[in-house]
Amino acid sequence: MKTEREFTGTLVGFDDYVNMVLEDVTEYETTPEGRKSTKLGQTLLNGNNIAMIVPGRGPEDDA
Repeated sequence: MKTEREFTGTLVGFDDYVNMVLEDVTEYETTPEGRKSTKLGQTLLNGNNIAMIVPGRGPEDDA
């Protein structure tokens, strides 16, 4: 995302504007207190706010 937030999940669908529906989602947010994660069932991401798409692993798998 263009903000300090990242999402991982299973891509259910997308459209010509890169709006995406994800399920089994984990949201990661970087705050001054550290990295916070939140579990979400399903979410719709607006394509205007997506900066990069990386297939595969999520940030929790970085070693």
